[in-house]
Amino acid sequence: MEQRLYQVMAQLAGTAATMAWDTGFQRRAQDYYLLALRASHAGGDMVLGANVLAGMARQMLYRDQPRDALELIRLAQDGARHVAGPRVRAMLHTREAWAYAAMGRTAAFRRTTDQAAEALTDAKPGEEPHWIAYFDEAELAGTTGGRLLDLARHNPRQHAEAAATEIRHALAKRGPEASRSHALDRIGLAQCHFLLGDVRGAVKETHRAVDAARATRSGRVRAQLGDLSPYTVGNSVARPVREARDRIRDLLST
Repeated sequence: MEQRLYQVMAQLAGTAATMAWDTGFQRRAQDYYLLALRASHAGGDMVLGANVLAGMARQMLYRDQPRDALELIRLAQDGARHVAGPRVRAMLHTREAWAYAAMGRTAAFRRTTDQAAEALTDAKPGEEPHWIAYFDEAELAGTTGGRLLDLARHNPRQHAEAAATEIRHALAKRGPEASRSHALDRIGLAQCHFLLGDVRGAVKETHRAVDAARATRSGRVRAQLGDLSPYTVGNSVARPVREARDRIRDLLST
């Protein structure tokens, strides 16, 4: 009974950490993550502990600390090596791949992304904890597309089209009901079009991104929507681009 109580505490603290992180309260998120990690260990749940470490790694990645993130992911993989199911293993591989992408290690990124896809093929409904059920083909595609987009910002010719393909796949698989992920996908796809020089497509996707962002209160969504603004400024931008920029500004000002 005591172990079960610790496991419930870990899940609640992990959820609180994710909510705090998503709304921009980084220090509070760290405190909740540490509480969740201690509780998962006290509850003897190494898989849940690995998930907490993965959340901590994600926070480090958003703070541009990929080496710290990679250390956390390796701890998670080592701790859950013999008990993690295929979805958890796939999720951990994608976080590892994210760190490699942030460090510009393209070959390592591709290798670990392939490992994630391979692990996910063994996943079956109901065989793993409920908190990892979200990690499916759509989530893998969206995460992979986001990381390819990171690489495309430095080399659009090599990575932007591949990023757009993965993000479109994610959008087709999960739809607008996954509001935060749907909005992030739309924002990413708009950025892909800008990087590819497809202004018409970029404007269309920016309007869709703004519509999707209105459906969620996620601070992370708003922050990433703001990242589209630099693509819409300049003395020579066309009226459709200015209109898209105004919609971004209107939403971010509310």
